[in-house]
Amino acid sequence: MLDRLNGFLDLQLLHAGGVTLTLGALIAAVIVLILAVVVSRLIAYGLKRYASRYQSNESTLYTLSRVAHYTVLVAGVLVALSVAGIPFSKFAIFAGAVGVGLGFGLQQIFSNFVSGLIILFDRSLKVGDFIQLPNGVHGEVRDIHIRCTRVTTTDNIDVLIPNAKFITENVVNLTWGDPSRRIHVPFRVRYGADRDTLRKAALEAAASVRYTLTDQPARAPQLWITAFGESSIECALVVWLNADAARVYRVVMATYNWALYTALEKYGLDYPFPQRELHLKAWPAAGGTNAADAAPAEDSDPR
Repeated sequence: MLDRLNGFLDLQLLHAGGVTLTLGALIAAVIVLILAVVVSRLIAYGLKRYASRYQSNESTLYTLSRVAHYTVLVAGVLVALSVAGIPFSKFAIFAGAVGVGLGFGLQQIFSNFVSGLIILFDRSLKVGDFIQLPNGVHGEVRDIHIRCTRVTTTDNIDVLIPNAKFITENVVNLTWGDPSRRIHVPFRVRYGADRDTLRKAALEAAASVRYTLTDQPARAPQLWITAFGESSIECALVVWLNADAARVYRVVMATYNWALYTALEKYGLDYPFPQRELHLKAWPAAGGTNAADAAPAEDSDPR
């Protein structure tokens, strides 16, 4: 029985370039790869348990988890190749083949892989950060994978972005450093509106919104008059936002617009409409003739 099993495992599958691959060696290599994946997942699970128990920095532990995952997998692949009977001296041929592949189309994949490692170690972009992409998409970084990064928008839509985009393009990290930021909410009022009433209405609107920063007097809300339009006074409510507002960008503007509309209506500050004045030198009479021609001529002869 053992002889038959040994003969089955010694079954030759490949013999090329001085390398002989048997069925037993292939099974052993597969087992090594499976063990590498299991060890990687155990490390990730252990780091997750550690973070939940000791309230550690989740982004740091995520970086360690990803690096450990890549390291264990690479080590597993090398050991599996060695178990399969492929000597390390043969890796030079494999490296040359990889170089040719990179030159013909794998350079983008390799670039995304290297960019992912840079993101993990540079820590300018971490899991949990809320970012704004160049195309206007806002979302939270959920995962940084070997090829792409998953960003979940405020509408709960997952967007997969190649890692190289974060290296070569301008990405706004709304939660990097000081999370508070300032916005300008534009609106218009009619000419002749009382300025003190206008200021009171605007500040009341800012105070009624929970995203307004209230614990720093130097960053109190302000009302600016930005321009004098043809039919209205152009204004802006300038507000510093707290940390909660960074993750609900679209909701913030809608909330301030609603509060402004309510406050302006409360104090009777009408929203202006464009007005035009039309001056007519003459009004055409029926038939298309000029009004001056249509008027009856004065009869100079009394008869």
